[in-house]
Amino acid sequence: MTNKFALGVDYGTNSVRAVVVDLADGSEIVAAIDNYPSGDAGVLLDPKRPLLARQNPQDYVDGFYRAVSKAVKHSGIDPHCIVGIGVDTTGSTPIPVDKNGTPLGMLPEFKNELDAQAWLWKDHTGFAEAAEITEKAAKNRDRYLKKCGGTYSSEWFWSKILHCKRVNPHVFKAAYSWVEHADFMPAFLTGNTNPDTMPRGICAAGHKAMFNDQWGGLPSETFLHSLDPGLAAIRSRYNGVTQTADQKAGGLCPVVAAKVGLLAGTPVAVGAMDAHMGAVGAGIKPGTLVKIIGTSTCDMMVHPLDQPIPDIPGLCGIVPESVLPGMYGLEAGQSAVGDIFNWFANQMTPKGEGHDHLSREAAKLLPGESGLLCLDWNNGNRTVLVDQLLTGLTIGTTLHTTAAETYRALIEATAFGALTIINRLEEYGVAVKEVINCGGIAEKSPLVMQIYADVCNRPMKVSRSPQTCALGAAIFGAVAGGAFKTVKEAQKKMTGVKETVYKPNKSAAAVYGQLYKLYHDLHDTFGVKTSKGNLHHVMKQLIEIRDRVRKHK
Repeated sequence: MTNKFALGVDYGTNSVRAVVVDLADGSEIVAAIDNYPSGDAGVLLDPKRPLLARQNPQDYVDGFYRAVSKAVKHSGIDPHCIVGIGVDTTGSTPIPVDKNGTPLGMLPEFKNELDAQAWLWKDHTGFAEAAEITEKAAKNRDRYLKKCGGTYSSEWFWSKILHCKRVNPHVFKAAYSWVEHADFMPAFLTGNTNPDTMPRGICAAGHKAMFNDQWGGLPSETFLHSLDPGLAAIRSRYNGVTQTADQKAGGLCPVVAAKVGLLAGTPVAVGAMDAHMGAVGAGIKPGTLVKIIGTSTCDMMVHPLDQPIPDIPGLCGIVPESVLPGMYGLEAGQSAVGDIFNWFANQMTPKGEGHDHLSREAAKLLPGESGLLCLDWNNGNRTVLVDQLLTGLTIGTTLHTTAAETYRALIEATAFGALTIINRLEEYGVAVKEVINCGGIAEKSPLVMQIYADVCNRPMKVSRSPQTCALGAAIFGAVAGGAFKTVKEAQKKMTGVKETVYKPNKSAAAVYGQLYKLYHDLHDTFGVKTSKGNLHHVMKQLIEIRDRVRKHK
């Protein structure tokens, strides 16, 4: 692998990163970041529709040009030495496109039309449509939801498209097809944006659009027609053959290559979602849970295709080869993590008390000392309840409660949510033997990592790469470019974990064990329809734990 490199392009919620990676050891030669200029930190919002979150697809294209040009230039590497390009994006982030595959939001007549833009992963406007899809799919003989946890989400492909049809039929009619961001970018880079023929990745298709070979690909036209005839038409304009991310989507087209300083024809891998490629960049293998912790958290595991695996309620999907070839890809997640911390630091505390100040003060507190307990549902619940109409909750506040106490309780809440996911996986026989974390929060917050270790009562490792998703994308680019025969071979060379491992503290874990029982009571009482929970004990036990901890501090 001497003098061979790959380019990983990572599209996040607020920016795009381009990273040039050395294939000899996975080291990053240079990284360039381009922040999306549109909206609020790249997100288009509507105060009249608080569940809405869109993005300008022009930002994706311009961001690629700016970030990749900068990375290639600053790397000083001969373009002949870059063997391939991989791309990951958020998801489900479907884009309405015309017959040529041009996003409607990039056309002059739709430039200012929110519903014509990319429907960002955290757009929840289709919650009613998601509930309708869940209800009808439950009655269908093919059981379309059995591989994605039994409940369809408002974050996913069909619920967003159906919602568009109902609230903006003009945009829906103008859209020849809908394309996931993860599919659009490789198509654009290779010059094959025809929705009928562009490569569609199994990652987004399987986890977000109910694609599975067991029922012949996408849900049947009959089923989609029962929701709305327009959905059946969209199905007919969706390339029914999906591909894994180690496959070549095509070669970099001359126009794009000239703008960024790369060679025309450079292999471009089939796209996938950021968490899935991040899991590969973190070195995922059977028994390893990879947590990609950012604005939200995605939890990824893999399981050999030749070994049976049950359908697991509440997961975002069990999809063949969505993460690694030859493995089932398992996805779970939390709808907000970093977003919760940012909300509190930016909106609920005095100016000057940012994350650094709050973290320092919160680190001085012992588990249970605040007397607080929160639910981490400020943006709904993705796993295991799959309910976007749930909201956050803080219980135990008094006239003496401080900002730092609340900040720590919010971190603890996300850790309790993480433990709930681990428990659900192990309840159905998927053993979690190690946890590897990656993403900005894992990189920057020892406080969060230690709380996670204590709450989950297991060591927390951190991926060696600070740009794990981009590294995963680069790995797929390298395989698609022929530098490695398999993804596994590339992982051995290019991935690893940091020396620092956050180990659980026994006394902290014991207190968190008590608090988790109370969290679970809140979780089921507010989140489970059939629950008959009585919460009379929660406040009193929180005070009891608080007083005991303070007495012995």
